[in-house]
Amino acid sequence: MYLKWNEKTITDFSDENINSLYDEGYVFTRLGRGIMHQTRSLRIDLSKFELSSENRRVLKKIEGLNLNIEAIPYKKYDWQIGKMAKDFYDSKFGAGVFTANKIKELLTNRDKSNFTNLFVYNLDENNAAGYTICFANNKIVHYSYPFYILNSEFCISGMGMMTMAIVAANANDKKYFYLGSAQRPTDIYKLQFAGLEWFDGEKWKYNIDELKNIFKQ
Repeated sequence: MYLKWNEKTITDFSDENINSLYDEGYVFTRLGRGIMHQTRSLRIDLSKFELSSENRRVLKKIEGLNLNIEAIPYKKYDWQIGKMAKDFYDSKFGAGVFTANKIKELLTNRDKSNFTNLFVYNLDENNAAGYTICFANNKIVHYSYPFYILNSEFCISGMGMMTMAIVAANANDKKYFYLGSAQRPTDIYKLQFAGLEWFDGEKWKYNIDELKNIFKQ
């Protein structure tokens, strides 16, 4: 069950309004245009971010992978992208969690999607190994729905993709990188980055041990 404390549907898509709502713990969802949920949001203050030895080890394992950032609507969409996403989410979370049709809608229908960019992880010009559906503006990146080829000969990983995206956001002078929500013990993998903050329903906090204790409850 997804943790949410509140829901809003916005019609003002200005950077100022969206950034303000993200500051209040709201994040965009895949449910429909303008629908945001307030949750236990995680973000990295990129002014405090630097790569740890573990982050560098993760990046070392995916050397050869390149990140290209494409606009949504994604003009090069084809059915294989939807199939990759469906296969990934079926395997990781169970059948029906994310359909190929929903992926296509998020990537091609601006009237129904909140997301602005597709992060494309390429092995070469014609061989994409993974994707992430994101929202980005002048200040923030929200890393939302990653998926990649399972059982590939190339050792791609979700952590590697996320770390590459954080490095790119930092290089592009973004202020915050949002990693989604922290609501279950399996989300602990998101907690290994310098500059991490989490929203407790009222304010942003920096004590990661306190968040880990919430996972144990």
